Amino acid sequence: MFKKMPGEESQRIVSTTPDTAVVFKPAVVTTPAFITLAVFVARLVAGLARTIWRHPVAVAVAVAPLALCWLYGWRAGLLLTVPPLTGLATWAVLDRTSFARLVGRRLLAWWRLVWIYRRLWQPVVIISGLGKHLQGRDYLPRLGKVTCTAWADLVTVRMLNGQTVKDWTDRADHLAHGFGAPSCRVSVLKAGRLLLTFPRHDPLADPLPALPIPDRTSVGPVEIGKQENGLPWRLKVHGTHILVAGATGAGKGSIIWSTIRGLLPAVQAGLVELWALDPKLMELSFGRDLFGPRYAATPEACADLLEQAVKVMQERAARFAGVQRSHTPTTQDPFILVIVDEVAFLTAYQADKHLRQRITAALATLTTQGRAVGIGVLAALQDPRKEVMNIRNLFPDKIALRLDESEQVDMVLGDGARDRGALADQISPAPAKGAGVGYVRLEASPDPIRVRAAYVSDDDIHAMVSAFARPRAFGIDGREAL
Repeated sequence: MFKKMPGEESQRIVSTTPDTAVVFKPAVVTTPAFITLAVFVARLVAGLARTIWRHPVAVAVAVAPLALCWLYGWRAGLLLTVPPLTGLATWAVLDRTSFARLVGRRLLAWWRLVWIYRRLWQPVVIISGLGKHLQGRDYLPRLGKVTCTAWADLVTVRMLNGQTVKDWTDRADHLAHGFGAPSCRVSVLKAGRLLLTFPRHDPLADPLPALPIPDRTSVGPVEIGKQENGLPWRLKVHGTHILVAGATGAGKGSIIWSTIRGLLPAVQAGLVELWALDPKLMELSFGRDLFGPRYAATPEACADLLEQAVKVMQERAARFAGVQRSHTPTTQDPFILVIVDEVAFLTAYQADKHLRQRITAALATLTTQGRAVGIGVLAALQDPRKEVMNIRNLFPDKIALRLDESEQVDMVLGDGARDRGALADQISPAPAKGAGVGYVRLEASPDPIRVRAAYVSDDDIHAMVSAFARPRAFGIDGREAL
């Protein structure tokens, strides 16, 4: 083995032996002081220009009083500054929403950029492993614009060359704790640029009452709750299939009943039919009269109802072939929503193997061929494992409510969903805080959206039945007629 010698000793070497290697020190070039000062001044000027460009309102509010005092004296500056400040304060009191949108959030964004993100950026990214300190120089991702919404900070970041999105999603917890936020969500803006979302508070902490029944007839999207950004949560039901997964008490019934509530005017107009499978006999039985003859509770009746839906699907497909490729709801061909509560009881826990095969085959047929002819499936379950629900990938749109394990998040929403911020396993088990809260992953977008469904109480369901239930018709054999 060669023995390395310090660089300072190399000049004293007269002769070498085969086991000695000479180490040469690289030349050190000293940068002149005026160049260092010029670079420092250039960076300072560029930083000030960038701050003024990104936060003109905040800079104007901070600089204007000082400039007036310097130009006209402190008395004149005070006289000229007080009226605008009084006007801003009055504006904030009288119309807080517009003030926050036009002024308040810009000031908050500037303050959080300077005091939180820029001040802590270097230590947080270095310690979390997203930056490197090599030979006295920091290689850091570039901090971009900070925008404040009503509930979160949106921070744009330019990654270092060679970094991947997974490098950031794996360190989301480090970033959240480093900047004092409850969580951090990572999404891609474009190649090399990310958007980090740091919530400041939870806008979905309070339960939502049942939404009013719509005045107009619509097949969807149906408003069933609220998104984290404050916008209404509208669930698409026509032209897709939806899988809802959540532990006991997570709020699956809120999604089901809010969807039914939003479709009632279309049901009354004959543009929608609701077919209900209720093997637990607890959830959908409250609105039994809303479904008429298309309600099943026993496994045998559930299998028959699903197979009947397959027949309707096949009959429509035969009529639509060569005529139309998409379905438009009419009174002759209404949109059919098949609602299955606790689908795992029918597909995995059913003791009768023949019935289990019939139900699984019918569900697989509907989810692969039904949406083009106007038949959708809304299925809910507690256990999302593959051996329990082996056709879960046939549902384009998925909703994850509170789950028991972190691995189950990716089972429901797809690989990488939890890394992108879908923390369904961390939703509070307390009904007042967590019931109805979940994450939605749509077919067209890989990024999960945090939402909360409105709570439909028993009294709301009874009122729906009283207003929209149709009288039952019975045949001569005493059974309810289809």
